[in-house]
Amino acid sequence: MILTVTLNTALDITYRVRSLRPHASHRVTEVTERPGGKGLNVARVLAALGHEVTVTGFTGGATGAVVQGQLTAAPGVVDALVPIAAPTRRTIAVVDELTGDTTQLNEPGPTITPAEWSAFQDAYQDLLAPASAVALCGSLPPGVPVGAYAGLIRAAKAAGVPVLLDTSGEPLRRGVAARPDLLKPNADELAELTGSHDPSRAAQDARRRGARAVVASLGTGGLLAAAPEGRWRAIPPARVRGNPTGAGDSVVAGLLSGLVDQLPWPDRLSRAVALATATVMAPVAGEFDRAAYEELLTRIAVTGEVTAA
Repeated sequence: MILTVTLNTALDITYRVRSLRPHASHRVTEVTERPGGKGLNVARVLAALGHEVTVTGFTGGATGAVVQGQLTAAPGVVDALVPIAAPTRRTIAVVDELTGDTTQLNEPGPTITPAEWSAFQDAYQDLLAPASAVALCGSLPPGVPVGAYAGLIRAAKAAGVPVLLDTSGEPLRRGVAARPDLLKPNADELAELTGSHDPSRAAQDARRRGARAVVASLGTGGLLAAAPEGRWRAIPPARVRGNPTGAGDSVVAGLLSGLVDQLPWPDRLSRAVALATATVMAPVAGEFDRAAYEELLTRIAVTGEVTAA
């Protein structure tokens, strides 16, 4: 079982309009709602790949009830979200059908009480026992300590469970110091962490700060990986238009899937890039175009070198 943690869950709402114009009224051509937050997106992609997945984090209010109701209907995903008093947030994505661009509006998360945070930690500890890997994903809601991910990483490592961290800012800086097995920043997050805008140099710096391996998302430039086993670059065959929301979460899903399937690094990266590209081609986050994914798997260019033993 793969465990994904989403402390700042959301209900993702996607609006599609023919053309998005400032200061104008718009007719929405389509509305979709999905359970959201990075770890929930990761979980749905993993389940679609055939993995057993459990999700945990927080859920509350009427919005949280909608999230849990939709999770119950998602095949292969087990709901272990911890209830809270405050309502789960919403995120709004507005897709411009003319340009293919997406505008994102993210509400602030609910405030978590000390008792709710304590209840989550107890639940997390119990969920680690059957887990083959754990992903810690996304921002921290108000009330959760800024060093929360560092503590969750240490708990996973004490339980012998490989742990991936995908966050930003101060939670990222503190989390790296707890030595996660895999760090998955984007280029901006990696530069903020290390002070370097050279992704290759920054990835090595992040490893020196504590991460065992680093896979950086470079947008249309694919992925850059630095690990004890070597360094690689994986690039999609062509740029595609669509909704990029959730593409980074599909990268996480591909990396975790490759980890538990014990794939070599080049194959893990091919899977991650193919999933991310196929996600851009899907209408909403947490989904991917399966036909495109299977076709892309054979066309991802992976270059690099293996570190000498």
